[in-house]
Order: sequence, then C-alpha cells, then structure tokens
Amino acid sequence: MMHKLYGRFRLLTASAALALAMGVALPAFAETPKDTLVQAWAIDDIITMDPGEAFEISTAEMTSNTYSLLVRLDLNDTSKVVGDLAESWEVSDDGLTYTFKLKPGMKFASGNPITAEDVAYSFERVVKLDKSPAFILTQFGLTGDNVTEKAKAVDDETFVSRSTSPMRRASC
Repeated sequence: MMHKLYGRFRLLTASAALALAMGVALPAFAETPKDTLVQAWAIDDIITMDPGEAFEISTAEMTSNTYSLLVRLDLNDTSKVVGDLAESWEVSDDGLTYTFKLKPGMKFASGNPITAEDVAYSFERVVKLDKSPAFILTQFGLTGDNVTEKAKAVDDETFVSRSTSPMRRASC
C-alpha cells in the first residue's frame, strides 16, 4: 500500500515540477537583422498550389512568384501589360487571334526549354480541368472540345490562341 502511495506521490511531484518548469520557462527570441523584412501571412485559404486549379488570394500570391505567365501587369504601372514568357504579341484586326512569340532561352527549373507546346498544354489542361481559373480562358470561347484546335503551338517559339469573340477593352 505504501509502495502505491509513494509511486503516486512521485508522479504528482514530477508533474508539478514539469508544470512549474513550463510555466517559468522564458520564450526564445531571435533578433531579426536590420536589413531583413519579416512577413507573416494567413494562408489558411490555400486549397492547392496547382495553377490549373488554384484561385484563392493566398495561392495567387504564391503562384505569381513561382510560375511564369505569357504576360502580366507591369508592377510599376498596372495600366500596362508586359511580357513574362512572351517577348512580343499581336492581336489580329478582328480581335479574334492572339499570337505570342516566346522569349528565346526560357527554361523550366529542371533546365528543360519552355516551348510554345508547353503553353498550349497549359491552356488545354486548365480548360479541360474546368476548375475556377478556367473561366479566364473559357470567356474567350475555349471549351474542352475546341481548346486543342484553338490554342496551339505553331512552332517552338510561337503560340496562337483563337477566340470566338473579341475581347472588350475596359474603359478607365
């Protein structure tokens, strides 16, 4: 009987000592170098990092820094569009055909070259997955049935997308 009591007393003492140690333990603080910016993000809205599926605010912030686009907004003047993968682009007079010339020498992280065929595959994949980002392309008439024909590589550096209706320009 005394043995059981002694065992319980030791357990209670150890638990109290542990609780006391945890209660008085000071947190560790690391000093941030003066030339370093530390940011904290709420990223609980991220469902996937797949650019063919993702459309949450946090994911867009991440993927815009990890994936290249054909074109993107100029960070210094968001009223302008600048090339990312595209070196240049043209829109036909009727506003239905978009022709992109890719910058030469662009590569994936693996070292493989980025070609117009890769761009066509990305367009096709997004449209056929039909997740949230698909509306960006389907508003121009691309569907799972026609995307292979309407968004395709002409050669390694030329990608052409044909729309069923011209894009309306927003008035500012």
